[in-house]
Amino acid sequence: MDKLTITDFKAMLDVALKNIKAKEEEFSKLDAVIGDGDHGTAIVTALSCIVRSAQQGTEFKSMLTDMGMNVMLEVSGSTSTLLGALFLGMSDAAEGTELDADGVRKMFASGLANVQQQTAAKVGDKTMMDALVPAVEAMKACTSSDIKEILDAGAKAALAGAEATVPMKANFGRARNYGERSIGYMDSGAASWSCMFASFAEALK
Repeated sequence: MDKLTITDFKAMLDVALKNIKAKEEEFSKLDAVIGDGDHGTAIVTALSCIVRSAQQGTEFKSMLTDMGMNVMLEVSGSTSTLLGALFLGMSDAAEGTELDADGVRKMFASGLANVQQQTAAKVGDKTMMDALVPAVEAMKACTSSDIKEILDAGAKAALAGAEATVPMKANFGRARNYGERSIGYMDSGAASWSCMFASFAEALK
């Protein structure tokens, strides 16, 4: 697959919403261990808004801008802020109605850069960054011109990053107050964001 179209991208979002909805309860249960137990609901609400915003999109830059702005305006909380930052950042590097492999890598890298301006969390802090950062780095490192292979690399790295949060102690946000009790559970944000990246790859199979 040498071009990613607007239609492809909307399909990626649709599959992400479907798969995250299916795991909504699981993400909230993980969040209940070291948070307020609403992450599943929060990410489903945010992604539903994003999918709605994308429906009218006809080219990447304006569609991604609408997705990012609308979720931040319509849905409160850190999940929507960070998802909004991802898509707004992606809009900075995306042009036209289709992207080649290099365009896809640049788009996701720009999304990550914008999220990093919103949060000081890093890999190892037991947050969604443990899925997002490895995903984008794996995409950048993938030299293939096949967009499916690039997204597959991102998906694998995101899932491995989420798994890696299980033995970690949370040291960011409210979760850090739980100290040792946070060990032994996957971070809910890393789990849901890794599901999103896995869904992006699945949609192009």
